[in-house]
Amino acid sequence: MITRRHFLAGAGLLPFFRLAGAAPRRVVIVGGGWGGLSAARHLRALAPDLDVVLVDRQPAFVSFALSNRWLVDAAAAPERHDYPALAKRWGYRFVQAEVKAIDREARLVVAGSERLSYDWLVVAPGIRENWAAWQVDDPATVAELRRRHAGAMAHGSELVNLKERLATFRGGDLLMTIPPAPYRCPPAPYERALFIAWWLKKQKIPGKLVIVDPNPMMPAFRDILLERYEPQITYFDHAKVRRIDPQRRTVSTDIDDIPFAEALLSPPQQAADPLWQAGLIRPEPDGRPSGWAGQGAVDFRSPADRRVFIIGDACGLVSPSFGSYPKTGHVANRMGLAVARQIASEATGKSHPAVLPESVCHVQSSIEPRESVHLDARYRDRGDGFLLQTVKQTRNPNPAGEDIAWAETMYRDFLRP
Repeated sequence: MITRRHFLAGAGLLPFFRLAGAAPRRVVIVGGGWGGLSAARHLRALAPDLDVVLVDRQPAFVSFALSNRWLVDAAAAPERHDYPALAKRWGYRFVQAEVKAIDREARLVVAGSERLSYDWLVVAPGIRENWAAWQVDDPATVAELRRRHAGAMAHGSELVNLKERLATFRGGDLLMTIPPAPYRCPPAPYERALFIAWWLKKQKIPGKLVIVDPNPMMPAFRDILLERYEPQITYFDHAKVRRIDPQRRTVSTDIDDIPFAEALLSPPQQAADPLWQAGLIRPEPDGRPSGWAGQGAVDFRSPADRRVFIIGDACGLVSPSFGSYPKTGHVANRMGLAVARQIASEATGKSHPAVLPESVCHVQSSIEPRESVHLDARYRDRGDGFLLQTVKQTRNPNPAGEDIAWAETMYRDFLRP
């Protein structure tokens, strides 16, 4: 069926119709993580005449930052903010709904019962977990595995369930799988393993943390995990999960079948569903889908549609030298700012300086005594579109709350008034 919008667009009259109708131009943001929230907040500041609508299926934002210790200790709970309160604070509109479809030709997002037209679209839906890679494709089985054994890497709302499961763990093999790279927040699983091993030892729980890791272990954690916590850890490196048997509570790798009493299961990750439905996944050279979005390395526009920006953990390849940006909240936050500046420039005619991502990460690498590692990734455009990456890793033998100060600085940018 040809809609009025399709007719106007086909006749080249849509821009004139909008001017005559004086309706505010709209930005729809799909996904309320670090990137989507940053884009929404900065758009309201930079282009207050725009109508900004944020869509997320969850009722609240829950941050992963600083959450690993909380899982096994009485530390501060993860940062949580209800989306309606954030929308009211910064002046945008929030719609809690599942995105059913993105129609790029009609410039329309179908979210629940709403049909949201847009002039610009920011897609920041995060990741999905690819359980089919483990020979599990039945939705009911996937839902049950996530309920009983989720590794809590897909959404911060899963952290409460994981904490409750750990609190009732009394012993046996506690299996933890790490996704193959790239995945969300590269050092996070190793820091989580450190806290769990420390907890098993401190509480004298008769169990072992069994880590199945298809990647090389992050060097900052190797010695402490494999030596200081050797009684609490069994580590399988370069081990890829092939299948899972939920009834037998067993995962199968290329080497062996590994049984478990409890598990933190994290299958391979991909860009979230809306990007697949909208045809925004980058193809590999042989035509197969890469699993991650295709977007510009500097402007984050989709090569398929210049009115569509893709930011956050769903982003794919940006450089032949280092691959993709690290999938961290800090990177997503900077992407949100970068896209907000571009849209504001187009909407207002006022130029705003371009910005590239950066990533700062404070990871605890020892608990008793306390030590941490500071990871700092910076990027520079060589001038011809080729990105250069500089990564600095610094050991901190006397941490004094730098991780908390970093988180507070970030939260003031897009959460706190």
